[in-house]
Amino acid sequence: MNKAFVKENDDSEELEAEVVSSPLPVGSKNYITPAGHARLMEEYQWLLNKERPDVTAIVSWAAGNGDRSENGDYIYGKRRLREIDKRLRFLSKRLEIAEIIDPTLPREDSTRIFFGATVCYLDQTGVERTVSIVGIDEIDPFKGYISWISPVARALISAQEGDTVHLRTPTGVEKLEILSVEYRPIEIPSFLPTIIC
Repeated sequence: MNKAFVKENDDSEELEAEVVSSPLPVGSKNYITPAGHARLMEEYQWLLNKERPDVTAIVSWAAGNGDRSENGDYIYGKRRLREIDKRLRFLSKRLEIAEIIDPTLPREDSTRIFFGATVCYLDQTGVERTVSIVGIDEIDPFKGYISWISPVARALISAQEGDTVHLRTPTGVEKLEILSVEYRPIEIPSFLPTIIC
């Protein structure tokens, strides 16, 4: 069927997709480090104050050029505006439920593993791994940043140095021996917009 006769997107479908893309447990806070929160705010402000006005100006200019059905600038611009608005809604909801936790602040028990901890552990194959437990919007496998709701983080949380915890995996139960627990700053790079030429 010709695309002209098919409705592109239904708003309810977009909202359902946003809910599905949010792996946060229902009713939970969006735990996040100060650096992660700053990065989300940078992206939100850039989209709202720079990207959206620029795209809106292009769409307005393209709309004044006549026939919109074959106007690439108009069609692409409208699609891009929908994408920007969807991302703004997503970021707004994430920031609204954000609970900022600074891993460097003193705590009652710094030997136990909680959000923000950097943990060095030995897996059952003898490989030493270091992970930092961060928010779901801060995950970076190359730096060892894992989400607080990931299976590894859930196995580690509340344990302490010297403990052995059990991690359930698709291939069975794995033992992890905790070597060290440390609370240090989590570094998240600033938001850098992608420029499309």
